Amino acid sequence: MSVRTVFLCKLIGISCLLVGLAIGIHKQATLDMVGALVHDAPVSFVFGLILVAAGLALILAHNVWSGGAAPVIVTVVGWATLIKGMAFLFLPPPAAVGIGVWGSDYERFFYAGVAVAIVLGAYLTYAGFKATPARA
Repeated sequence: MSVRTVFLCKLIGISCLLVGLAIGIHKQATLDMVGALVHDAPVSFVFGLILVAAGLALILAHNVWSGGAAPVIVTVVGWATLIKGMAFLFLPPPAAVGIGVWGSDYERFFYAGVAVAIVLGAYLTYAGFKATPARA
């Protein structure tokens, strides 16, 4: 893997692990915060701006569709982040909520989302620290 891929695996992986654990521990606070976020148009717009910037940064720095699962997952995370950010920017809050992961079933599938974040984080962290970065 490239040095950039290794770094992004570690960055995204550790972030997913920490955030997944934190929201899993504080379920009710997370549900309250997400509910407030998605129904506040100005906050949703700012959130969309941040997601678009982060997604574009990932895509422009790492748009790799080969070389194993980890590089492709990093690229998919970048594209998913960009698409989610675009939904928050261009759609009214109720529609953005329906398209985003935070739809009406968010509470019902809360722990499934936490599990996905933790498993994804564990895999990317492992892949990032196990890999030997290739010199550019």
